[in-house]
Parts: sequence; C-alpha cells; structure tokens
Amino acid sequence: MAAVRFTPTRRNVRGPLMTTVIAVAIFMPSAAFADEGGVSFWVPGLYGSLAAVPVAPGWSFLSVYYHASVSAGAGKALPRDGNIVVGLDGTADVNFFGPAYTIAPPVLDGQLQLSMSAIGGHSSASVMATITGPLGNTISGSRADDVGGFGDLYPLATLKWNDGSNNYMTYLTGDIPVGNYSPTRLANIGLGHSAIDGGGGYTYLNQTSGFEASAVLGFTGNFENTDTNYTNGIDAHLDWGVSQFFNAHLHAGVVGYFYHQLTGDSGQGAKLGSFESRVIGMGPQVGYIFPIDDSLQGYVNLKGYGEFAAANRPSGWNLWFTFSLANAPPG
Repeated sequence: MAAVRFTPTRRNVRGPLMTTVIAVAIFMPSAAFADEGGVSFWVPGLYGSLAAVPVAPGWSFLSVYYHASVSAGAGKALPRDGNIVVGLDGTADVNFFGPAYTIAPPVLDGQLQLSMSAIGGHSSASVMATITGPLGNTISGSRADDVGGFGDLYPLATLKWNDGSNNYMTYLTGDIPVGNYSPTRLANIGLGHSAIDGGGGYTYLNQTSGFEASAVLGFTGNFENTDTNYTNGIDAHLDWGVSQFFNAHLHAGVVGYFYHQLTGDSGQGAKLGSFESRVIGMGPQVGYIFPIDDSLQGYVNLKGYGEFAAANRPSGWNLWFTFSLANAPPG
C-alpha cells in the first residue's frame, strides 16, 4: 500500500501525522524477574517506534500485557536462588500498568514527563537439576516453581525535544524493590534488589512520507542482592523500531533489541564468575491510533520478538500488547 502524504512541518510545528501520534509514545515501564538467572532489570523491547516523539500534555495511562517463554538448554548452568541450576525453562504472563503526567511548560526547552508504573501477574520456572557450584556436583533433581502477585515499582522521568522531523529524548528510571520476591524460589515477580537505568533516544518521523525510525540506548547499574550476596554487572541495551504509516491511524514495521552486559557479576553469590550475558531479538509490529472523543484518544500496538545469539542468559520469544489512553492533541 502506498503511503498517504502528510503536510510537512516547520521547526517545532506539528502537522497532521504528528498530532495523531503525539499520544502514542507515552511512558514505558520496566520489570524484571531475577538478574541472577541471566535476566536483567531492563526488559529488552520496552522502547520501540515513536519513542522520542513528544506527547500531549496532561495525564495518560498505559497497560502492557507481556508474555515470555525462555529456555537455557540442558547443558547451560545459571546462578539462581544462591545455587547453580541446569536446564532452566521459564514463562511469564504479566501486565505493566500505571499513570504518567506530562508537564505543559517547557523544561530545559523540552517536554518533561513523570510516571510511576507497577507489575502484576504470574511467573513460572523449572530446572533439570540444582548443583552446588561450578564443579557440577548434583545435590537435587528436577524442580519447578511458580508465583503470582505484584512486583516492584518503577519511577520514570523523560525529557523530549522536537525539531521538525527530528525528535530527541533522555530518560532516567530505576527499581524500588517492594514486590513479591524470595531468594529460595526459582520464579519471582520482584527483582530482590535496587537498580538505576538511564539513557537517550532518537526518532526520525517524516510527515510527508509517513516513515518513522527510532532507537533508544541505555545503561543499567545494579545494587547488591543482600539475600544472595550477588551484584549484577553494568548492562547496555539498545531498543529500536522502524515503521511506515499508511494513513493517519495505522502503521506497521519491524522492532528489535540488542542487550549486552559490559562488566561481570560479583559478590560471594557469583559462583560462576563474571558471567556476562548477551541476547539479540527481532520481530514484527503493528499499531493503530483511534479517537475516543474530542478530548481523548487511544492506541493499541502488537509486537513480538524472536531471540538469538544468547550467551549466559535464557532465550526464546516474547509478545507485547500495548493499550494506552492519553489526551487528544489540539488542532
């Protein structure tokens, strides 16, 4: 299908396409299930298309259903609950949700948004064996665990700037570890320790052709899990998305991510040493913007990732379904 042509814009003046997508790129929450299993505080794929586009001032709300199915394979060992486990399989069905508020007056000539999000749902995990350490001495056979409830809290602040087709952002987020966590379980909803994450991003949005491309780069610093004496290393993550608007409502394209641990794990609980992890993911996406009334509009997005090139980390596939409500842009 040929792209619908949209009216070009001057600097900091939004045309029809920009006023339509202005409520799409609202905040994205963070969540985690346990660093010591090779899974990070930052869930790769949180950001995607339109990540740096400014939004309509005022209140907004986001709900994201997330399903993940991962496996580490029978021959791969991972640190878990203070031990070493082999043959980890896991699934998660959780929902990220929460409000955000976008401040209308400019801050540093940009647009400031503040949000707080939470997570709730179900997580399960199983292992083929639990061993005492890197020498592989088996102390137990297969084991399974599952847990439901609420996870940690995730504050987020973003600052965005628009210059015609170019959009820029910076963000700062972190983990407040108040969720359902136990060091003796294979599956958890809470992280078990604090973390801080920050970075920046860029979105190119051509309102004449409807073409859009986004990328967000960030870094995570982790505090010690005092229950297991384990400190995860510094992580780097790149989320990206490319899409084409076919009209003022519908867009589709490709999303992806690259996650790489820059420094090794440490502490008495790091029985496998530095254990630096890596994974790459890629898949399709489709999104649709729809008006609700004169003052409110919604957005839905469906995207999925298949993972590959994983190291010291479970890998598999994951699916995201996003529903958001925000103030309709003026004009």
